[in-house]
Amino acid sequence: MNAARRIAVVTGAGSGIGRSVALELAAAGWAVASAGRRAEALEETADLAGPDADLVPVPTDVTDPDAVAALFTTVREHYGRVDLLFNNAGTFGPGGVPFEDLPHSAWTKVVDVNLTGAFLCAQAAFRQMKEQTPQGGRIINNGSISAHVPRPHSAPYTATKHALTGLTKSISLDGRPYSIACGQIDIGNAATEMTRAMQSGVLQANGELAAEPVMDAADVARTVRHMAELPLEANVQFATVLATNMPFIGRG
Repeated sequence: MNAARRIAVVTGAGSGIGRSVALELAAAGWAVASAGRRAEALEETADLAGPDADLVPVPTDVTDPDAVAALFTTVREHYGRVDLLFNNAGTFGPGGVPFEDLPHSAWTKVVDVNLTGAFLCAQAAFRQMKEQTPQGGRIINNGSISAHVPRPHSAPYTATKHALTGLTKSISLDGRPYSIACGQIDIGNAATEMTRAMQSGVLQANGELAAEPVMDAADVARTVRHMAELPLEANVQFATVLATNMPFIGRG
């Protein structure tokens, strides 16, 4: 292992924003452990990174404490430390379901992935960063503009993203004695598989359907890289990156 090389763990790295961030970091010389549920998708990410990239796929279910522990054990054994966790894995949950009709199982699934999964990964990263020498590291949580304002019929997703903001603040505070920095990136309408419907029409607060502008996920990845490469004495606590003309200001 090159002792000067920075080590990142990226969850949800098999597609979308997670894949874009993993590729951006790998291209910048980071070693990347890419985590996600689908081994085939993680292998595709590794192929896109190219043969010169140091990108190791680690299939992981972030809702399973044992799987998360195994992920960070693999990283520690392979690289010896972790400098960055991009806590990205998440799910929207069922779309278009009115609040009063939302099944308990749907609520639980979103909470398990978006909140509990984020907690488990952050806790495992925190422990490693506290114990390693030199001590410290950075955790970046993937929030959403839904951490500020909701879309219609989005209670589970919106609730978990609001909760993630509290988790970010708590980690920031608890990490101070150990040189562990924690920030959050709130993203709006990056062009991924999850947001494809926005270009054809998505429900607005006034009940109408409207197409919404999107931005390239690579622009998000560059922002994450900027946050990641700051010295630990500096931190972007919250960043909002969104398609310029999307209905965010004035939404809700």
